[in-house]
Amino acid sequence: MLRSQFCAAKPAVCVLVIAMAQVAAQEDGEKTTALRDLLSRIDLDELMKKDEPPFTFPQTLEEFEYAFNEHGQLRHTKTGEHFIFNAREDLHRWNQKRYEALGEIVTQYVYELLEKKCNMTRAIIPVDATADEPSSFIYLSPDALSNPSKLLVLIQGSGVVRAGQWARRLIINQDLDSGTQVPFITRAMEEGFSVIVLNPNENHLEVEKSSKSSTSSTTEHLDEPVEKKERKDDKENKKRREFYEKYRNPQKEMETEWIPIRENGSSEEHVLYVWDHFVAKAAAKHVFVVAHSYGGLSFVELMNHRETEVKNKICAVALTDSAHSMWLQDTSKSTQDWLQQRCCNWVSSSEPLDTPLDSMLTDCPRVSAGTERHELTSWMSFESIFRFFGEVMEAKEDEEIEETSNIVTTRSSSLKSKHLEL
Repeated sequence: MLRSQFCAAKPAVCVLVIAMAQVAAQEDGEKTTALRDLLSRIDLDELMKKDEPPFTFPQTLEEFEYAFNEHGQLRHTKTGEHFIFNAREDLHRWNQKRYEALGEIVTQYVYELLEKKCNMTRAIIPVDATADEPSSFIYLSPDALSNPSKLLVLIQGSGVVRAGQWARRLIINQDLDSGTQVPFITRAMEEGFSVIVLNPNENHLEVEKSSKSSTSSTTEHLDEPVEKKERKDDKENKKRREFYEKYRNPQKEMETEWIPIRENGSSEEHVLYVWDHFVAKAAAKHVFVVAHSYGGLSFVELMNHRETEVKNKICAVALTDSAHSMWLQDTSKSTQDWLQQRCCNWVSSSEPLDTPLDSMLTDCPRVSAGTERHELTSWMSFESIFRFFGEVMEAKEDEEIEETSNIVTTRSSSLKSKHLEL
């Protein structure tokens, strides 16, 4: 209303304002056109590659100039310093790629520990895998399937961690004891357990995309109408500009695709598969499980599919900051009751270790792991977990002795009554 009154009173001023707006819009349009022309003449990919170092990194710890000392800590061989993530300032993506390259070397190092220090062997899965299909593996102790007494099953969380690892970050920045499953394996073996180490994140084969798909996409692009092609180019230029500003000169990476491993395409599938083909066939009378983070969810999912078998074979389950949800996973009342009796979840908390914590949901008992760091919960509760298993085992043995005593008493009474009848 005010605007209309102003225009009525000052028609010349209104005409001037409108003319100025038209000139400004024309200038913006010219600037946009000029920017588009400039971007079309610049190969951003080539420009970006000039400042960012290539993604070529050492293949061994020695070449990285790092080594694990006698305390299992990763240190620089010349300076003795911790691993430094920001090796080059303002090149976050390059630093991340370098960290990932070191992580792959660490994974191979942990495999060597499992094989040489723990005397474990690989078992290929699927068990009937052909030579030309994707496959994975788990680790077994020499007596994993033959030990008649006790078996320990270890399940890590999700992410980049592979068999034998709880957290890559801890291995690199803290030590091998806190970040790997080696202490659990050696302690279990000392106490007469056989061991199976799962590998739930090794569930696909990553391969380079075929050139056929890229060729077809190029052909489709050439056949598009001119207007559509220009709109696509504008979008692409904007995307590339934002990408450049965000990462400062990222290099173009190889395009890959994932081929899932048969019957092991996810953590849940993997745990179910290992149960059916290894744990269920093991001779051990008493099976114990340690599952961290997403591994806890995968274990609960196993119970949803194999409830009766799991209840008959597993004595106790130790979860560490488990990601499971009784409600979201639609867990049965009987499974919930069993977990209440046979399971304990050590969760991240500021409370002292083993402090009981209230839960508003129907769930297994929760106690503090003595740390607020999620990745540290398994290591911090290490002693408590084995104490928990020992208590369960003692109670189990007492039950078996009592059952045996009752059977003997019943048989003796039966024989006595028969003798009296005679």
